[in-house]
Amino acid sequence: MPTKKKAPVTPGQRQMVVQDYSVLTKKEPEKSLTLPLKKTGGRNRDGRITVRHRGGGEKRKYRIVDFGQEKMGIPAKVEAIEYDPNRSAFIMLLCYKDGERRYRLAPDGIKVGDEVICDEKAPLKIGNRMKLKHIPLGSFVYNVELWPGQGGRIARSAGSSAQLLSREDGWAILQLPSKEIRKVSEECFATLGKVSNPDHKSEVLGKAGKSRHRGRRPAVRGSAMNPCDHPHGGGEGKAPIGLKHPKTPWGKPALGVKTRKKKWTDKLIIKRRK
Repeated sequence: MPTKKKAPVTPGQRQMVVQDYSVLTKKEPEKSLTLPLKKTGGRNRDGRITVRHRGGGEKRKYRIVDFGQEKMGIPAKVEAIEYDPNRSAFIMLLCYKDGERRYRLAPDGIKVGDEVICDEKAPLKIGNRMKLKHIPLGSFVYNVELWPGQGGRIARSAGSSAQLLSREDGWAILQLPSKEIRKVSEECFATLGKVSNPDHKSEVLGKAGKSRHRGRRPAVRGSAMNPCDHPHGGGEGKAPIGLKHPKTPWGKPALGVKTRKKKWTDKLIIKRRK
């Protein structure tokens, strides 16, 4: 989907790059597939901030997206491609042959009127969902399950996809968007194609107000604080971090420190991401 560079009419629009939403076909979401979404402002049940830089923003409705395969073997027609404020990708409204409507992640290149199906073995067409053991090697897939029946977990953000490299002993070898290579059971389901809205990464907000509309509050650099407020604070003028390794405001190591804990799934990772 193409992007548009704004004319420099105002200071905020001088660097702004926005998306061309002409591919979207519907404005209002399907009422039966939405839920109210309560904002927390980054606070827990005690009212204390546990996630910084959250708050405000436009009111949203949550769209109930089917990440699994609850409608097996029933063909569906794409009725609309819609914007979802809760994710970077677009979603498609499907109308199944039995009359039920559901949201699913839209693949790049899907059009209104196209027909898709989710089945154990389905035609090799963008948007169709099937088991990894029936997908040709080298294909790009998205919304991949990590464990059979769990529902899609991998490659769900805008423009992302995983590539099926090979199969061996009941396992499918996938290269993830991070270039990590790992094993996934070939009984897991995946959708053919790449996630829609690949130009999301090219978007430039241009002004602070667009961040506030998304519910993001300002962040202050640690080096601009006092020593009592941050390990990077203090000093005369613009002082570098120096011999102190990069730290969080609470003194824990940051930037480049491994944070993944040991999991039983580590044995399924063939090659870690760079």
